[in-house]
Amino acid sequence: MKLLSRLLYAVSVVVFTVVVLLVVNFLSIPSRNTPLTHFDTLIVLGTPSKPDGEPSPEQRERTLEAVREYKAGIAPHIIFSGAAAHNSYVEAESMAHLAIAQGVPAAAIVEEPRALTTIQNLVNSAQLMRQHNWANAEIVSSPSHLARAALIANAINLQQPDLSFDWHTHASRWPVEYTLPKELALYTRESWSSLKIRANGIPNQQLSPQP
Repeated sequence: MKLLSRLLYAVSVVVFTVVVLLVVNFLSIPSRNTPLTHFDTLIVLGTPSKPDGEPSPEQRERTLEAVREYKAGIAPHIIFSGAAAHNSYVEAESMAHLAIAQGVPAAAIVEEPRALTTIQNLVNSAQLMRQHNWANAEIVSSPSHLARAALIANAINLQQPDLSFDWHTHASRWPVEYTLPKELALYTRESWSSLKIRANGIPNQQLSPQP
């Protein structure tokens, strides 16, 4: 019995330590590198559509948040980034269609349809920004996703100065369909991914522009 109690205590200590580490890591990641409150463009990071092509809950909320920011005058342009990474529907296209249906002019939207990862979302968007002579952006994504996005944006500025830009992250709302356990699971997964980036960095080739 004593052995079991000690084992449970040891497991509890380990779990508590890991949780604290993940929380501290997540909360300590900067959310911006500029005091700007208005930007040349918004960058909306992709996430898969539903299997039938309709916007998934997170895709919908990211897009609707970008629409709100655009209508509030935060930026005059929106880059929607994301390829058909997990099914046959291009994420950038799905988000752009929803934004246009919500009243955003097509002329204000730039689609980036090649990115398969968050790194590619930001690298490819930075390339588009350079082509349009845009120097700063508000990065829009789900609340749990933004810490990893911030680390990647910072890495681009340090390792690919030709693509550097000023940035600020902005969280979309959680979908009403999501339960608290699901949100916590997403925070946990993203915090672990962010911790690995902080420990190992991002290989330079992953931050290089695609041919």
